[in-house]
Amino acid sequence: MGESGGCCPPMDLMRSEPMQLVQLIVPMESAHLTVSYLGDLGLVQFKDLNSEKSPFQRTYAAQIKRCGEMARKIRFFKDQMSKAGVFPKDSLENGTDIDLDDVEVKLGELEAELVEINANNDKLQRSYNELIEYKLVLEKAGEFFSSAHTSATAQQREIDSQQVGEDLLEAPLLQEDKSIDSSKQVKLGFLTGLVPREKSMVFERILFRATRGNVFIRQTVIEEPVIDPNSGDKAEKNVFVVFYSGERAKSKILKICEAFGANRYPFSEDLGKQAQMITEVSGRLTELKTTIDAGLGHRNILLHAIGDKFELWNLKVRKEKAIYHTLNMLSLDVTKKCLVAEGWSPVFASNEIQNALKRAAVDSNSQVGSIFQVLRTKELPPTYFRTNKFTSAIQEIVDAYGVAKYQEANPGVFTIVTFPFLFAVMFGDWGHGICLLLATMYLIVREKKLSSQKLGDIMEMAFGGRYVIMMMSLFSIYTGLIYNEFFSIPYPLFAPSAYDCRDASCSEATTIGLIKVRDTYPFGLDPVWHGTRSELPFLNSLKMKMSILLGVSQMNLGIIMSYFNARFFKSSVNIWFQFIPQMIFLNSLFGYLSVLIIIKWCTGSQADLYHVMIYMFLSPTDELGENQLFPHQKTVQLVLLFLALVSVPCMLLPKPFILKKQHEARHQGQSYAPLEETDESLHVEASGGSHGHEEFEFSEIFVHQLIHTIEFVLGAVSNTASYLRLWALSLAHSELSSVFYEKVLLLAWGYNNWLILIVGIIVFIFATVGVLLVMETLSAFLHALRLHWVEFQNKFYEGDGYKFAPFSFILTANEDE
Repeated sequence: MGESGGCCPPMDLMRSEPMQLVQLIVPMESAHLTVSYLGDLGLVQFKDLNSEKSPFQRTYAAQIKRCGEMARKIRFFKDQMSKAGVFPKDSLENGTDIDLDDVEVKLGELEAELVEINANNDKLQRSYNELIEYKLVLEKAGEFFSSAHTSATAQQREIDSQQVGEDLLEAPLLQEDKSIDSSKQVKLGFLTGLVPREKSMVFERILFRATRGNVFIRQTVIEEPVIDPNSGDKAEKNVFVVFYSGERAKSKILKICEAFGANRYPFSEDLGKQAQMITEVSGRLTELKTTIDAGLGHRNILLHAIGDKFELWNLKVRKEKAIYHTLNMLSLDVTKKCLVAEGWSPVFASNEIQNALKRAAVDSNSQVGSIFQVLRTKELPPTYFRTNKFTSAIQEIVDAYGVAKYQEANPGVFTIVTFPFLFAVMFGDWGHGICLLLATMYLIVREKKLSSQKLGDIMEMAFGGRYVIMMMSLFSIYTGLIYNEFFSIPYPLFAPSAYDCRDASCSEATTIGLIKVRDTYPFGLDPVWHGTRSELPFLNSLKMKMSILLGVSQMNLGIIMSYFNARFFKSSVNIWFQFIPQMIFLNSLFGYLSVLIIIKWCTGSQADLYHVMIYMFLSPTDELGENQLFPHQKTVQLVLLFLALVSVPCMLLPKPFILKKQHEARHQGQSYAPLEETDESLHVEASGGSHGHEEFEFSEIFVHQLIHTIEFVLGAVSNTASYLRLWALSLAHSELSSVFYEKVLLLAWGYNNWLILIVGIIVFIFATVGVLLVMETLSAFLHALRLHWVEFQNKFYEGDGYKFAPFSFILTANEDE
């Protein structure tokens, strides 16, 4: 599918574009430019003529690898710009004027420079983070040593003063030997550093157990998170000081620190050296900060320079990569001087393709021009419908069920109207329709701005289907006026009610006592019905019968479309033994029911249509009595019942035998039959595909026809009943709207309290938007979708084709790699 553009001939709305299989023989020197021009045109779907080769065995594998490397560099630049908050600027150039070699050299230089800047910045940032941690260790551990030294000095003075008095009273009998061997003295060592706070308790326990309690550890909490030099992430940490004795204990502590990711830093217990180290670290931090800022400034300048050309380079590389991928689908001529391409294109595009070939030959200074020729084939072509922004969403809805077979009737032509109309039958309320229309108009008015923005998944879907939603809202306003409902409130918009009370005792809750005093209400439902006891039975009867009429009409339309398909593909078998029996069967039963509904409405008869339809099958010869709606009704019913019964074997039996006879006649003496001459470039058989060489299995054809017949006969009943969802959803929407109005808004109004009224209005608005405008919209949308996919399209639509997917730079530019 694609949007129509340029000067194209008038298109057949019902059928897909006529397609042709073309062959292009292109000289090697102009091949690249030819594919480039065809990509700008976007009207050729190339076939892969090298499918047996791996990607590495193809002619332009090296060029694709080269473009892939440039695409990697561009993704690297995009990631770096995203991290730095730099946004690429939109480029007005199309990228055709720049040379790919220049782009490759420039990208390589910029990547090398940016990688070097990043590496230097990472080193500087790591050093800066280490110095920050080192400074924290010096400050926190210095506070601990300072406080410990002060406490020890005070304690020693107190002990000395006590010992002066004790020495006079208690003299030891033996004097201690003061001359202790200095080599036997135990010297305490210590390590300082930072450990992650969540690991601090486990760290302390492991140290205690590993050294059997022969350590003394102190920890201090750092209030602000610090950046870890190794990971670059912010983390909450504690400063620790571990005192130990012996080299074995030190070795164990070092291993534990490494296991827990604890960063260790040197520390001197000399207070003078501590102050000097803090001064030195602070000075180095200032220098590093200045250097890092300068490096980041240079990096931002470089990224802004890249951002100015980013879109241009990105588009150029994507185009080149797409061109070489396409060139790899072309086969080399035996002379290895030309490339041969085959592909599908619309018939109307022949002149444009030939013009592109001529331009490429001239622009590339080729001595030989390209050859364009149309091939004959029985292969089924792709399906291509020219769409615009209004019809594309509807076409996508149809294609979601299945892509139309080539030249098959397109349901989208009718779905443009029937889909929003059936939605509105279930959603009918002109107040809700206006709300839906206002929301849609916002999307339509700002479509240029919104189309260039990145939206969420739900908003993207709503924006893509904005014109479908607009049609749905307009039809909802129309059906809402027919139902006379504005947020469930009736308004006499077109005239006063045709009925009035006979006397003062007449109640609004009943229609008893009402007499007709004016002309019939001109448009839609008379507002007098709302709020009465007979409202629900009356609306149920009206909407149920209306659903049957709409359903039978749409199913008849589907069967009529099967006639146009059969006529187009010149299949008289499908006309006589599929279309005609199906029309007879459906209308003998449910077409007759629709006629009875209309007669009952026109005559005001009290006949029971349930009784009429049930006993038409159970007792067709019984008299109808008071249920008779017109003369000779019993005879008509007998004839219709007979026709319905006869149409079933007409659908089942003749077609398989006729197809068998046609197959035998077509293949009798086929080896000596002369080839037919035809001027047509493309011939597709009436059966519609590339199945001409398949074996004919009568049993398979007969079983398929049996399944098709049973499906239609049972589907005629179930599909008609399925259309009653129009009545059910419409009733549910009306009742929910009425409940929200009466039980929320009116109830809050009755309290005569402003606070309760405001709360009631807020609840009413949220309930209306959340339930009726969102959930009910989605529900009615899905039910309308099912009615089109199952009840309508299965009458004629095979949907076993495949989309036309041309090589186009527009699609390439919109892709996110």
